[in-house]
Amino acid sequence: MNLANSLRRIALMDPRRPALFEGARQVRDYGELADRVARLAGAFAAAGLQPGDRIALFMRNHPAYLEAMYAAWWAGLAIVPLNAKLHLREAQWILDHAQARWAFVTPDVGAGLRAPDRTVDVTDAVYETLFARSPSGIVPRAPDDLAWLFYTSGTTGKPKGVMLTHRNLMTMGLTYFVDVDAVDARDAILYAAPMSHGAGIYAIPHVMAGARHVVPASGGFDTAEIFELSRAVGRLSMFAAPTIVKRLVDHAAATGTDCSGFKTIVYGGAPMYAADIERAIQVMGPRFVQIYGQGESPMVITALARSHLADTAHSRHAERLASVGVAQTPVEVRVADPAGQPLPLGEVGEVLVRGDTVMAGYWRDAEASAAALRDGWLFTGDMGSLDEDGFLTLKDRSKDVIISGGSNIYPREVEEVLLLAPGVAEASVVGMHDAEWGEIVVAFVVPQPGHTLDAAALDAVCLDHIARFKRPKRYEIVAALPKNNYGKVLKTALRDSLKEKS
Repeated sequence: MNLANSLRRIALMDPRRPALFEGARQVRDYGELADRVARLAGAFAAAGLQPGDRIALFMRNHPAYLEAMYAAWWAGLAIVPLNAKLHLREAQWILDHAQARWAFVTPDVGAGLRAPDRTVDVTDAVYETLFARSPSGIVPRAPDDLAWLFYTSGTTGKPKGVMLTHRNLMTMGLTYFVDVDAVDARDAILYAAPMSHGAGIYAIPHVMAGARHVVPASGGFDTAEIFELSRAVGRLSMFAAPTIVKRLVDHAAATGTDCSGFKTIVYGGAPMYAADIERAIQVMGPRFVQIYGQGESPMVITALARSHLADTAHSRHAERLASVGVAQTPVEVRVADPAGQPLPLGEVGEVLVRGDTVMAGYWRDAEASAAALRDGWLFTGDMGSLDEDGFLTLKDRSKDVIISGGSNIYPREVEEVLLLAPGVAEASVVGMHDAEWGEIVVAFVVPQPGHTLDAAALDAVCLDHIARFKRPKRYEIVAALPKNNYGKVLKTALRDSLKEKS
């Protein structure tokens, strides 16, 4: 089982089928894409890379992303996609922890990243020399061999490497057709959200279907550009965080732009409020599907189908809009007590999932793997309840993760950086509701005696150590933090104080 076989299959069957676009301009058909992938795989082999080795991808969305990703699998390697918004220090730590031998970068994101064997700038002429090699054959891989090493921040402040296998991602790809959207060669997937995350993972089912792959010329999200691509390319699908969905809907509502070029918008990664999805459907039509997943079970835990969203006559339609849907086909979902035992319907507990999309474990972290994977179940850390029809509604998160614009931010990581700032005695970080971002990061900071803290100086320290999107958008300088008898900071009290001020 090798994910690259799906690309080879389409290339043999229909080599002239359009494959890869930069903006509205076609740059590769499937025959050309498969040939370049096979040649790049040959370059990996010639350089001494062995099956199971890892290569890192630290770049903005770029046509080379798909080439490097599928070439790695073709050669029997695994990829380590790095969030393009990460600070260089964070990216370098991940590369080193993953023991990646090569790295592919775009200079605007990855300048300065150092891989042990080679760092390749995909915008440089040297990148093209890698395709001078003869095409290599696909290296066979076992279903449980590593394919994708996804780093997700942990509550300790250090990222954990989620080990996703060929079986995990093959199952995810096939599930897309059953539970999310039917796809054929006429369709196009747009990479406006980061390809290091869910948007890039959705390349897999769209390669399986021989669909078109569109990378915006901007390499990211631009509302006007996306609407123009929907008109120029047609039958456009995309994965988007609720923040992006809201911006698309606002643009369509303000301009009266025709939305017929969009086929499907899959949203997830953060809560979508019922009023927002109702407005989205009203403005853009029945083009939406919600998925709930985690890096540990990529894109596959539950789904709220467009049929569920459209069924306004159902007696529990309002409750369903607030849910994340029903278990996707290849997994079981359970709401359980701390021991993992199922709870009665309607009761709130931790969401557990098991099935062939659940990760193999955390890279080089047996302790974390044992905590997350118990008796065949993945303990997600999310709290929720199930109704009698199987719909899951998320209530809260057992972890203190803040989800801002679809990106996970862990308070401990930000707090540790704030404590590096001169004059800071204590710091505690919480999320605050925000209409645009879902949540924003708010830092409560206690100064050392005799020191005066300045928000700009605190911001500068954060920008020097962590990604820009993780830094607090608001600083509260306080004399003390509320604590219980054991000295633990009462974050609930901090959140309540923000509600009082809003």
